[in-house]
Amino acid sequence: MQPTKHNSFTSVASEQVPVRLTPAWEENNLPNDELNFKTFNMDDAVLETDPPKDRWNIVYLILVLHGIGILMPWNMFINAKSYFVDYKLGKDYLMETLYYASAFMSYSTIGSQLPNFIFNWLNIFCPMGGKLTTRIVWSILIEVVCFVFTVVLVMINTAQSPALFFWSTIGCIVLLNMANGIYNNSVFGMAAKLPSKYIGAVVLGTNLSGTFTSIANIASISITPDARTAAIYYFTTALFILLACFDTYFALPLNRFYKYHEHVYQRKIESQEIKKNDGNEKIPYLQIFKQASPQLFNVFFIFFVTLSVFPAVHSDIKVSDSNFIVGPSYYINVLCFLTFNFTALIGTFLSTYFSWPNAKWLYIPVTLRVVLIPLFLVCNYQPLGVTRIMPVLIKNDYIFWMLGAILGLSSGYYSSVAMMYTPSCVEPKYSGIAGMFGAAMLITGICCGILFGMTLPFIVKNVSW
Repeated sequence: MQPTKHNSFTSVASEQVPVRLTPAWEENNLPNDELNFKTFNMDDAVLETDPPKDRWNIVYLILVLHGIGILMPWNMFINAKSYFVDYKLGKDYLMETLYYASAFMSYSTIGSQLPNFIFNWLNIFCPMGGKLTTRIVWSILIEVVCFVFTVVLVMINTAQSPALFFWSTIGCIVLLNMANGIYNNSVFGMAAKLPSKYIGAVVLGTNLSGTFTSIANIASISITPDARTAAIYYFTTALFILLACFDTYFALPLNRFYKYHEHVYQRKIESQEIKKNDGNEKIPYLQIFKQASPQLFNVFFIFFVTLSVFPAVHSDIKVSDSNFIVGPSYYINVLCFLTFNFTALIGTFLSTYFSWPNAKWLYIPVTLRVVLIPLFLVCNYQPLGVTRIMPVLIKNDYIFWMLGAILGLSSGYYSSVAMMYTPSCVEPKYSGIAGMFGAAMLITGICCGILFGMTLPFIVKNVSW
């Protein structure tokens, strides 16, 4: 039965209870953050009898947008592999072959994820003080400055100083992701207080981010054949997304649906006699981690397998058939980046309709995904600067395309399901902490996958049968 709609909260009691709005991961004795308002009053009886709906899915869409913003820095740089490796650090531009081209993807992925890894874990146990608004605003502003700096480097002739360009870009990536580490954890912690599908909204946004940047990259290349101009168009799009995230952050706490779930969260804490400002209250981190560990393993292993292959191995697989439907100019952009990101988006979208298998058995398909690693190695994988001796067993480009689709679809679906299961493994009052653990394990899986992926060129260079 549909609840009766009200235009505003009706007062039915003389005493009103002030409810503190603290959107995100304010879990451990942090100061109240008052965004565009001081306090607001909601009547308990009206809230319980007339729970508001997420009208037009506004909150859901806002979290999708922030999910896009979370992975925007990572996706923008890895999708621009051709710009960095083939153009700015390539032989034609520098008039010589240098180490920087072959090392760029490894350094950039480590520079992207290591700061995220450190900040995610530190923020669980040592949350930063200060207002949430200040942290979010400065994080997004730092990201904007970094992208402006990247556009400036595009316009400057760096052929005479490739080392300076290389290390400046890596430094920019590190700074960008230090800011993004705080932003990332905030969004997942905030979504963990809402119904489980809103965690899925964030994951959906992260996968949509990859699809968006892949399309932006292909579009920029199609608009102009000049790599320099295409890169300017491409990196500028990130600025618009980050500014949209900035605006919607201030709008979210004013939404009635969000207010209601923040109120419910506070009531659950009060009903269990949890006082957030009690200095003697100790959060049982180890207990929370143990209770959520099955799903935390799933989150970790999904991203470990995915990042072992994508993008380092996946983007170094070359076309086998010169008559293939996708030409060499778009082969990597379409078969690697666009295929992976689009199918991951589909997988995440499917998870909003059904979750299979249940939490107890999810580890089985998650573990079986490990077979994808050797399958990609026996494709036409030709890492830069490596002479392959391992035989190529999969020479059909359509089979490789299908493997890329399976990798993306399974990654998007199972990562979303595992992240939605994670907060439900613990008591409601600790769901935010569990969500933060899930985000931290996600980044841990990414970092470990990247490090393992760096050993795969050695395998194809030295292993034969």
